[in-house]
Order: sequence, then C-alpha cells, then structure tokens
Amino acid sequence: MKLFQQAGPVLDNQFHADPYLKSLAQIHFSDDASVQGHLDEMGELAGGELYQLQQADRLNEPVLTQWDPWGERIDHIEVTSLWRRAEVVAAEHGLIAIPYEQSHGALSRLYQFSLVYLFTPSVDIYSCPLAMTDGAARTLSQSGNQQLIDQALPHLLSRDPQEFWTSGQWMTELPGGSDVGQTETQARCEDGQWQLHGRKWFTSATTSQMALTLARPEGNPAGGKGLGLFYLETRDQDGRLRNIQINRLKDKLGTRKVPTAELLLTGTPAELVGEPQNGVRQISPMLNITRTWNAISAISLMRRGLNLAWDYGRKRVAFGAALIDKPLHRETLLQLEAEFAGAFYLSFEMVHLLGIAEAEGLNSQQEAYLRLLTPLVKLTTGKQAVAVLSEVLECFGGAGYIEDTGLPTLLRDAQVLPIWEGTTNVLSLDSLRALGSPQQAGDLLAYLLEQIPQGEALVLKQARQALGAAGQWLSQTQDRDMLERGARRFALTVGRSLQLSALARQAQNTTLGDELPLVLEDLMQRYAWTPLNQILKA
Repeated sequence: MKLFQQAGPVLDNQFHADPYLKSLAQIHFSDDASVQGHLDEMGELAGGELYQLQQADRLNEPVLTQWDPWGERIDHIEVTSLWRRAEVVAAEHGLIAIPYEQSHGALSRLYQFSLVYLFTPSVDIYSCPLAMTDGAARTLSQSGNQQLIDQALPHLLSRDPQEFWTSGQWMTELPGGSDVGQTETQARCEDGQWQLHGRKWFTSATTSQMALTLARPEGNPAGGKGLGLFYLETRDQDGRLRNIQINRLKDKLGTRKVPTAELLLTGTPAELVGEPQNGVRQISPMLNITRTWNAISAISLMRRGLNLAWDYGRKRVAFGAALIDKPLHRETLLQLEAEFAGAFYLSFEMVHLLGIAEAEGLNSQQEAYLRLLTPLVKLTTGKQAVAVLSEVLECFGGAGYIEDTGLPTLLRDAQVLPIWEGTTNVLSLDSLRALGSPQQAGDLLAYLLEQIPQGEALVLKQARQALGAAGQWLSQTQDRDMLERGARRFALTVGRSLQLSALARQAQNTTLGDELPLVLEDLMQRYAWTPLNQILKA
C-alpha cells in the first residue's frame, strides 16, 4: 500500500520572489547594478544557505555556563551555529556599515534596509543585536564624544568579522520597563573612573562586546532627567567580564535564539557619553533607529510567512483542487497580502525619509512627518505581524501548529515586536506628543490628507474620512484623560490610513509597468480588512 506523502513549502531566491522589493529597487536603484547584484546575492542566501541552516539549527538555543570545572565563575554564553554564521554575513555585507559609509547618499538607508529585510527572517532575530548596534553607532556619532567615536565606531562599522562588534542596550530594570525614570543602577566616580552598581532585568544580545546603558550618578535627582548615558565594554583584554555577573538567561515565549539575560553590575567600569544627566534624551537617536529595525523585522516576517503559505497553497490538494484554487482560501491570502503591502510601502517610506534626513536634511514639514511616522509605523506593523502570522499558521491547518515545520517560530518571534522598543500604548502616546501643539497637529494632519491620492475608489474615501475623523477628534478633545484613553485608536487609525495612502501611491506609479500596479489596486480594495472607519469609534 502506497501512502500519500504531502510536500512541504520551499523557498528560492527571496529577492527574485518579491515583486514589492523588486519594484522598490527598480524605482531607486535601476541604474546601479552593484545594488541589484547585492540584493540578488542576499536573496539567494536568505532562501538557500541561511534558511537551510535555520531549519537545521531549529532546536538549538544559547547556553549559559556560569562556572568552569575548577570553580571559577566565567559566565560564558555560547550562541548557536546559525547566529555565528549570521554575524559573519552581517559584517561582510555591511548591514551596519552601509548608512555610515554614505556611498549611496540619501538612498543609503533604503539600500541597507532592503538587505536587512531579506536577511532577517532566515536568522532567527539576529536583527536584534544588529538593531542595537546601528542605534549605538548613531547615538555615538551624534554625541560629540570624539574619544568614544574613535574607540567604538571603527568596530561597530567594520566589515571584517574579526573586528566587528555588536552593542547591547541595557535600559530595562525591575522597577520599570518603559518607565526608565525608575532606574536604580547607580554610577559612582572613584579616582576619575565611573563604576556602575545595579541590576539590569532584561538585556538582549548579552554576548555583545559593548553596551550603552542608563545609570544615575550619585547625587543626581530622581526621575529620567537625573540619569546619565554610559558606554561600557563587557570584557577585558583577557576575555573576562568586567565586574558583570550573568544571573540567568530568560525563558521566553519566542526569540529564543537571542541570549536575553539578567545582569548584576558590581562596579562595572564605564564612561559617560555626554553630560551626567538627561541620559534619556541622549539615547533617543538609538530608539528612532531600533524602532525602524522593528518595523522592517515585522514586514520581513510577514513576507516569509506569506511566501511559505502561497507555496503550500499550490501544493496542498483538498476537496479535489489545490488550496490556491479555492476561492475563500485565495481570498484569505489576498487579504493578508494587502495587510503586508500597506505595511511594506509605508515602512520603506519611513526608511527613505530617514536616509534623506541623515544625508541631506529634511524640511520642517518632512521632519514633523518622520517624527510621527517612526512610532506609528512601529506600532502598526508590530500588531499586523502578529495578526498576519497567526492567520498564516491557520493556512497550513494542523501542520501550522507543528514545531518541526518551523512555522510556530514565526508567530512566537513576531509576538515580541509589539513589545520591543515601546509597547503599542507607549508609542500611541508618543504619537500624540510627536504632533506637537494643536496648530502643528492640524497642519501635519492636513499635510497627511494631501498625500492620499485623488480618486473615487471607496477605500481611498475611507482613508480620507478616517484621517479627517482622527483630526476632528484630536481638535475637539481637550480633556487629558480622554486624549490618553483614545490614543491607541487614534494611532491605529492614522497608521492604517497612511499605509493605504502609501499603497495607493505605488499603485499609481507609472514606472512599474502594468502588472504590479494592477495587483496593488486589487490589494487596495482588500486593505480595509479592519474597517478604517470603525477603528476610531471602537
């Protein structure tokens, strides 16, 4: 008796398989064969070597060895083979270096994040240390501290894996996560050397060679303004931790390849990055960068799940036909594709503005737009990634719930994206603050309305109505508690409206030929999966 054997989904070159990224490259890099070739190379790695290594490495996790055989405390963390390979690939391909080398000017961030988007879903969130490394490089480069710039940046930006460093970001403590003003870590200056004493409750990528962290210099007042921003190197020249104890690795729902630890600082030598107060303000450049990485991670995981689901839908036969030919299954995938497409185009619009800001500078209107986009895109894509990938698993039936398919990992890893770098509620309040004064908020919302393409399509009318309703709610709501209570609905309404606007602009882009704009117009009609005009009222 010959039993039926179901073929599982497979991947090929992930650049070739992605019409959205190819369209982006066509618009911005059509005359640059080197960028196109680099994207092709990364696409081949992502769908080939790295994906195969990821599947083989599935059961492995970081291992903490606290003591050697002779009783000496060593606190050594061994990461998995996938992560060791990912570090080499990241350095050699310049995933941190590209925007600082500025060889592509205002397009440098687009170039970098196009590669990151391909790379991320095949390396089990190695994007985490890379995000913090990029954020540290930006923070230090803007700090004015030339000694630390000379000391750290050559390592953070190196393309040599032997010289390349990653950076940690140590802010979370037990008294407060988002409320960093409750930081307990003390900084004491003894004989001209700052030393840190305290406990860091949630430190990701603890194997990094350096970290930026917050601590309160002795005598400083309570609250966020009394904190200083400090730079430290984790190990001395002999490889020993510098008065740092790793108490344990966190047992997490997802991102299990990421060595997230609880640390005890017992006189760890450190250096002030800037003045000995206002450290939260000094570290803000890092948060803008890491939130951008968070958004790109969200869309990249959505893309990976959808690629697998489309391939499986062509192979799986049920009730006499392939799943892809079943109208409801195909409609479900197209609804998910619409969510992804809106998220993709708005995320890369934000990336493009970031690149222009770093290379050339933005006008005041663009600056205001980028300030608003950064929290909005992060919070919107984080929520979408969880929803889309939950549906993706359902597209596989029971197989989507089986660990050795690798599919559950996508959903578990996505679940951290609404939490990292500010929860949805925290970022919703940040979005309100980013709007500025009532006059500035009104001007910016009017500008956003102007960005929605003209047309009679119902979905475009919905976007205009939703943005208009959001602006009206904001202008008419004077009570502080009412504003805070509605902040999430406001942020999601504006975020989704802007995604639809970005999607519509791409659908009207005449440089893309005929096929993709037609696909995008079709997806626009499905975008209102969560009706825009209902979010603000919910």
